[in-house]
Amino acid sequence: MISRFNNYNLTHHNTFGLPASCDFFVEYDSVPDFQAFLRENPDFAQTPHFHIGGGSNLVFTDHYRGTILHSAIKGKEVNESADDVLIKVGAGEDWDGFVEWCVEHGYYGLENLSFIPGEVGASAVQNIGAYGVEAGDFIVEVEAVCLSTGELQTFDVQACKYAYRHSVFKAELSGKYAVTHVVFRLSKVFKPNYTYGALQATMVAKGIDAPTAQQLRAAVIEIRNAKLPHPSVLGSAGSFFMNPVVDEAMFLDIQKAYPQIPHYAAPQGVKISAGWLIEQCGWKGKRVGNVGVYDKQALVLVNYGGASGKDVKDLSLRIVADVKEKFGIELRPEANFI
Repeated sequence: MISRFNNYNLTHHNTFGLPASCDFFVEYDSVPDFQAFLRENPDFAQTPHFHIGGGSNLVFTDHYRGTILHSAIKGKEVNESADDVLIKVGAGEDWDGFVEWCVEHGYYGLENLSFIPGEVGASAVQNIGAYGVEAGDFIVEVEAVCLSTGELQTFDVQACKYAYRHSVFKAELSGKYAVTHVVFRLSKVFKPNYTYGALQATMVAKGIDAPTAQQLRAAVIEIRNAKLPHPSVLGSAGSFFMNPVVDEAMFLDIQKAYPQIPHYAAPQGVKISAGWLIEQCGWKGKRVGNVGVYDKQALVLVNYGGASGKDVKDLSLRIVADVKEKFGIELRPEANFI
């Protein structure tokens, strides 16, 4: 089924709660229906369009003059073996609902990605990550429809080119494909991953030496609830900036002045906490008009009510400039400005 709307209100399609609208909104719930839509609109790929998921990483700065696409494809196909399981999931499934379902059914690996807002399709585009785990670690294949040809194509994990908050769908294939299904390989044997600082501290505080999958998921949810506002209370896009990765020489220079700087090993160098950088610049808890930096987590920008996309963008640019001036590091937003 295809649902089409003109001059559509997008306020409830972004977790920031920003006022926004678009010329056209198209939602589809099956691959054949979406392919039929593309056949009926052969020039669609050449017109302005943008595909959204749950709207948890979007900042609408103006009315979108074009078509917003959204997948409502649901469902899971399960193929089990002795030790692991392949799960093909519709792009429109709620991400955290999927993680919860996996834990309940004894399919393990995604626990650290609990409570991340958004949808399954977006997880494969953004390569979402948290507490030492990334979605790309478990993705086997991504199925997507080419907007130019209507052809359904399968991308193996190598073709997806996953890296930190990156995929081929954010780079050279951006705007050219619509993800319809994601295939994950998960384990039927639980091996907890709680070496990440905050998780480890939580387990120690609770006196848990060997957590179950349910306990690990609960700990992740507890941590996220403690530092991230619920969209119904304060609009936000979660973690707004990516943690920057710098070369070792630059890191050592900064560490001389700030010995306690939080950092993690990364393939390309050293990953530094963006939240810590922002806090050192005095932004944590600071409010500018209707927007501000969350008082419990400096990585989160919030809408206190009545904010516009321009307000959010202006605030983010001020933060980027201050961090650049103080540390020589240029922060990059995780959120997409549209």
